[in-house]
Amino acid sequence: MSDFKLDLVIGEDFPAPGFRPEKGETISGAAVSKIFSVNSAGRRAISDGFYRGNGADSDSVGHPNDGNGKREHGSGKKSGPLISGTAYCISSCGMILLNKIVLSTYNFNAGISLMFYQNLISCLIVAALSFCGVVSVEKLNWKLVRVWIPVNVVFVGMLLSGMYSLKYINIAMVTILKNGTNIITAIGELYIFRKHQNQKVWTAMFLMIISAISGGITDLSFDSMGYTWQIMNCFLTASYSLTLRKVMDKAKQFTRSGSLNEISMVLLNNLLCLPFGIILILVFGEWEYIITTDVIKLPMFWVVATASGLLGLAISFTSMWFLHQTGPTTYSLVGSLNKIPISFAGLVLFKVPLSLPNFFSILFGLFAGIFFARAKMS
Repeated sequence: MSDFKLDLVIGEDFPAPGFRPEKGETISGAAVSKIFSVNSAGRRAISDGFYRGNGADSDSVGHPNDGNGKREHGSGKKSGPLISGTAYCISSCGMILLNKIVLSTYNFNAGISLMFYQNLISCLIVAALSFCGVVSVEKLNWKLVRVWIPVNVVFVGMLLSGMYSLKYINIAMVTILKNGTNIITAIGELYIFRKHQNQKVWTAMFLMIISAISGGITDLSFDSMGYTWQIMNCFLTASYSLTLRKVMDKAKQFTRSGSLNEISMVLLNNLLCLPFGIILILVFGEWEYIITTDVIKLPMFWVVATASGLLGLAISFTSMWFLHQTGPTTYSLVGSLNKIPISFAGLVLFKVPLSLPNFFSILFGLFAGIFFARAKMS
């Protein structure tokens, strides 16, 4: 898995409060990546499986007692939101930074193979946790797989375009440009589902457009290939969220429990990515690059690549944990604020050439993202 999952990813914009794909909310952005937004089935996954190992009270998930959705009391549990929120932010920031290191610092030119490796890691870990009884996973069947394949095709495109854009563009500009996903998703909701946004949301999206245009014009490290990949990623991420909503209700009909929790979607998406990844590796000849490149002989390369995959999967668990400890309002706002350290860490660690106008464009885009999250809350 990667940050553009979603998100995740990975990678990523964050879900609006109270997201429920079956009733009229769709995933916003790559937070998306996908798959990591929290719906009613995902909340059941928390009580059914994820917290089975630590003895959390499943009843607390469904009974918030204040405006911020806090569900736990006692001095021994006051640190829960801080710890879970920190884990969520570290997972999100770390995954994007490590993916950037693999693709740019190591100059690894096999994004499909990297996606395949990360998907394989996610499948193995989820399968192991399910076998040990730590998480609850729906039993997969051919009818469910057949219904889910269209979603997975878009998901694969979303992951790959996100990786290639990250290879050519600095992290701060990727973060700003990904705001375009929110705009495309809102337009899709308007025309496909007749879902209208309030005036504040449209104002925030207008600010996002201005920041993206000004950021691109003032970007000293502008790369047309990278911007092309990122534009594709915005459309694919929005398409994924819109497609997921249409497929979700139909997919539930073919599950044993009548629902599809977050962990099951993580496994289903990553498992179906494996055959697609093998086909794409063969078609685009990446296997020849893999067997001849010297970078895969470096032990630290494998450490970084594996860690990025582990953090991509960790976003799934930490996002559900954080939501369980706080609530959708805090979750969404922290997700937006989390873009700030990611952007500045990317600028500093990778020594991105930066002009003053570009710096203010990035700040403006981050402000627009926070304003968008606040507007969605209203």
